Amino acid sequence: MGDFWTRMEGRGPAEVVVDGVEVRAGSRVRLRPRGTADVLDLVLTGREGVVEAVEQDEEGAFHFAVTVDDDPGRDLGEARLPGHRFFYAADEIEPLGERACRVLVAGIGNVFLGDDGFGVEVARHLSAAPRTPGVDVVDFGIRGMDLVYALQRDYDAVILVDASPRGEPPGTLTVLDPTEPTEPAEHAAPGQRETSGAPAGGGGQPLETHGMDPVKVLRLAAELGPVPRLIRIVCCEPASAAEALYELSAPVQVAVPEAASLVNALVMEMIAESAGRGCRDRAHG
Repeated sequence: MGDFWTRMEGRGPAEVVVDGVEVRAGSRVRLRPRGTADVLDLVLTGREGVVEAVEQDEEGAFHFAVTVDDDPGRDLGEARLPGHRFFYAADEIEPLGERACRVLVAGIGNVFLGDDGFGVEVARHLSAAPRTPGVDVVDFGIRGMDLVYALQRDYDAVILVDASPRGEPPGTLTVLDPTEPTEPAEHAAPGQRETSGAPAGGGGQPLETHGMDPVKVLRLAAELGPVPRLIRIVCCEPASAAEALYELSAPVQVAVPEAASLVNALVMEMIAESAGRGCRDRAHG
């Protein structure tokens, strides 16, 4: 019995060859369900989506967990798992070519603490725009463990969006690379700074957030398994300390569309860099 649960808890195979094409987490597929009695099979026939995971059952058969491109519930974090991932056998999916690079954009923060909800608001802003294939924009709020688990899902790059006091004018955007001691100001513009996640001598303050520390989340995720090598944190300087407010301050609200544009630029840059590495380069804890 112990061996059964050990196998059930283990991760599935990294990839499976379907119709001569290697399919793994992140691969794009078209659904071709065999069944015709189930209304879901009828609705999903011909729809395209992304493989989130490859599983293998006790009999050795492979099953692919797929999220459909135009499913509005695909970005609900862990809450989407009961009804927004669909499992299909190898003969029910049609590979659509090379694996797409996958980027996670995670909006984090507490919407009941004024400017701390900045990351959530940016995620909402991005979600209202047309979706870039391979890019998942998710409002994680203060669900730190959900974010930890999401970082284990074979993403090639991740962008965390958050409010963080660093001693700058309110609304200032800062791009942090938590893996490097220093960063060139490639994305810096008036009112923007770029630096590392580590405290700079005499410069920026340590990264701090209300309710979820992204650096601690990344550290825990790395301890649990491989995480994306490409990681950026887009921070906004809040106008005030955390207090029970239900809207952003004026300077932080103005920074929302600017941050969305900055995130989009980072996404394109990270996709290009990940593609150069083959979209499979992940760091191990």
